[in-house]
Amino acid sequence: MVIVKEQDVVPFRNRVKEAAVKIGMGLVNQTKLITGASELVRNMLKYGKGGVAKIEILSTSRDRGIRLIFEDKGPGIPDIKKAMQDGFTTGRSMGLGLPGTKRLMSEFEIWSEINKGTTVTVVKWKNG
Repeated sequence: MVIVKEQDVVPFRNRVKEAAVKIGMGLVNQTKLITGASELVRNMLKYGKGGVAKIEILSTSRDRGIRLIFEDKGPGIPDIKKAMQDGFTTGRSMGLGLPGTKRLMSEFEIWSEINKGTTVTVVKWKNG
């Protein structure tokens, strides 16, 4: 799903919720997934000037889950380690975005290259 303006956020959140309901994810994990997805999609808009957000349903022999991939062609993150620290912010927020989102998810990966963009991939398992 292409995300280029604030009005794209709600339909994206709705699609994330639909996928979570489809796999039978409980309300607490749905809330964590949607909260993290909201933070990442807003970061993509604010810092990456928009991008592409993908939703995938995962299935293993033991669990089902949702993978979200956020890709932008923005300026990149100069220091990922610093960006992953609680309290770090380049804006006027509390700086809970990336580390807070990592805590909400089962899996979290971030890749960024200056002047190339940033990709964040998260997974939330139904039972985790």
